[in-house]
Amino acid sequence: MAMPPTRAATLVGAGAAFLCIAALLIWWPGVAAYDTTEQYRQALTGVYDDWHPPVMAHLWAMLHPLAPGARPMLIVQMALYWLGLGLVAAALARSGRLLAGLAVLAIGALPLFVGWQAVVLKDTQMLGAVLAAVGLVAWRRLAGERMPAAAIVVVAMLLAYALLLRANAVFAIVPLAVMLWPGAGRPWRRVVAVIAGTLVVLAIVPPINHQLLAARETKISHTLPIYDLAGIAHFSGADDGVLPQERALIEQRHCYQPFFWDPFEHPAHCGAVAARLNDVPRSGINRLWLAAIAHHPLAYAEHRLAHLNATDRLIVPTGWMNAQPYEESEPNELGLESPGMVADQLSEVAGRLAETPLGWPIAWIVVAVTGLWIAARRPASPLRDLALALAVSALSLEASFAIVSIAADLRYHLWPMVGTALMAVLLLAERSPPRRPLIVGGGVLALVLLAGTAARMTLPRAPADYSAMLGYTGQ
Repeated sequence: MAMPPTRAATLVGAGAAFLCIAALLIWWPGVAAYDTTEQYRQALTGVYDDWHPPVMAHLWAMLHPLAPGARPMLIVQMALYWLGLGLVAAALARSGRLLAGLAVLAIGALPLFVGWQAVVLKDTQMLGAVLAAVGLVAWRRLAGERMPAAAIVVVAMLLAYALLLRANAVFAIVPLAVMLWPGAGRPWRRVVAVIAGTLVVLAIVPPINHQLLAARETKISHTLPIYDLAGIAHFSGADDGVLPQERALIEQRHCYQPFFWDPFEHPAHCGAVAARLNDVPRSGINRLWLAAIAHHPLAYAEHRLAHLNATDRLIVPTGWMNAQPYEESEPNELGLESPGMVADQLSEVAGRLAETPLGWPIAWIVVAVTGLWIAARRPASPLRDLALALAVSALSLEASFAIVSIAADLRYHLWPMVGTALMAVLLLAERSPPRRPLIVGGGVLALVLLAGTAARMTLPRAPADYSAMLGYTGQ
């Protein structure tokens, strides 16, 4: 006998609440990474800069009187995470798709995902905010109901917060908002809306950060040009944008790493190169940057492809770092503590999962492309429309990493990975997918898994710590 829809939705919602409470107990009082400590320092002092999202530090300052340390932010991001997943799961259960709803909860409980959600970072705050917005939309749309004005306002606030959390969040949030907006018309109109919305957001976010949120302007806008200039110098052997002695230093100290730009912020490595370029005005470094790309397009492409491979984790060695959720907080003098033994054990489980295709963004990209193909061939429906929006958002953000990324941490891919998993559940919950996309997508996925597995079996194991990674030469 089938369970009544209301009872099924209540059961799934209660399951989400239980999982949220369990996660809070396991990871209490939260995990603080290096970025976390810097943001907490800003929240305590009231002195903000734009290296980290000032909107998050302001929120932390507002919540700090309620509880010290990472506790209030852990509650915020974990509550948003499970609220969003719980609403999607309950909406599916209410529509008679209980197994799909339980699958959504299982996705959320995967140690690789919930373990990262315990780390107080802009990436996990973004994931929580976007999931909560998607959940609110799913709860109404999957029941065939219109979104009330109050719900639209809350969704808009959540997405606006997510937009301000990461510089590249615009590439995920604007496409998601456009795809979720009803009655946007033909596909070309949505494309125009995404382009226009992206340009508007890129124009207004800096004034919001610097004027409204009173964040001091840093040289964070220089990091991408510096990284690209170093990559072009490395692959071309030319000195466009860098001095001859700087290019020699980059090669001598192995400062160019496809994994990240970090050697250029360390004086012991190539900090001198970044120090000189940071003194160049923004317009000047942008001219150097664009000129180097124009003069050496093949070297630029080789550099960006090398980094894309590193961040998508395709042809990389075993132990490619920054995939496992942090087990303990960064040493600090601010009173930010670490969770207990159970959290440590689950972090180890998450680390092992990260070595499997579940932790390879490239595998999720193939799934997302396959899902996009399937959704595009289906007629409009609440399930299909939500799945299509998730696929477009996930792939838009992943595509942005080909141009604007400077580091290969797995946490940058959390939203595309979780969003793609939800997309798959929604498509399968509606009906069985057609054979052709499954065969083609499955074939491509098999090739990706084969190539990735072969690389991990044959390449030397990656360095186990950050200091060693700074001078890693396995390029």
